[in-house]
Amino acid sequence: MNNDVTRIDYTGTGISEDEVAPTPWQQAQIWVGEAVERSRAQADVPEPHALSVATVDTEGAPNVRTVLMRYFDERGPGFLTNTESAKGQELAGNDAIAASLTWPAMFRAIRFRGRAELLDRTEVADYFASRPWASRISAWASRQSQPAASRAELETAYESYAVRWPDRGNADDVPLPDFWGGYRVRCDEVEFWGGRTNRLHDRLVFTRTGDGDLDDAGAWTLSRRQP
Repeated sequence: MNNDVTRIDYTGTGISEDEVAPTPWQQAQIWVGEAVERSRAQADVPEPHALSVATVDTEGAPNVRTVLMRYFDERGPGFLTNTESAKGQELAGNDAIAASLTWPAMFRAIRFRGRAELLDRTEVADYFASRPWASRISAWASRQSQPAASRAELETAYESYAVRWPDRGNADDVPLPDFWGGYRVRCDEVEFWGGRTNRLHDRLVFTRTGDGDLDDAGAWTLSRRQP
């Protein structure tokens, strides 16, 4: 047993039924907005849009990684990726997905569970064109999740694409790869976790009970779970 574990008592204010917004979309907007504001004011929330994404492989084993949440509207959170990556292949075989935004310094987290759907190609193209030139080149250079013999192999691939499509300052300098796309989480459950003292944390959960998006109050019921 490790006796050197650091124990920190959570001093968050949690979240109560009286203060939660009427829909998961509205409550998520509040918390995401506050995390972004804190990231601008303090250094303890460096990536407020960092989204942990969990998928399941063909053997039923879970797999988790962190991406950036690049889309978030009433339809659900979305992210971009190489669709031939491990996550893309796993979602092609099983579209079940879970994702979470976690802000330890704020003692808050939002958990999303549901099904993944591919982003519209127009949305992907618009976002890809807005990326810095170097990031667009990197999308071509990286065969995400595939084995790499060395760092030099990756850098050589980057340089070859950089020569092929030089930076002329235009949005169409680098074409959109066929294998580059993204996913949106169509949520069936959204949980708001608020840390409190003595490990008596708050867990308020919106569960889908009907058709509608994240801002349709009639599609969700609110309940509390034990911490």
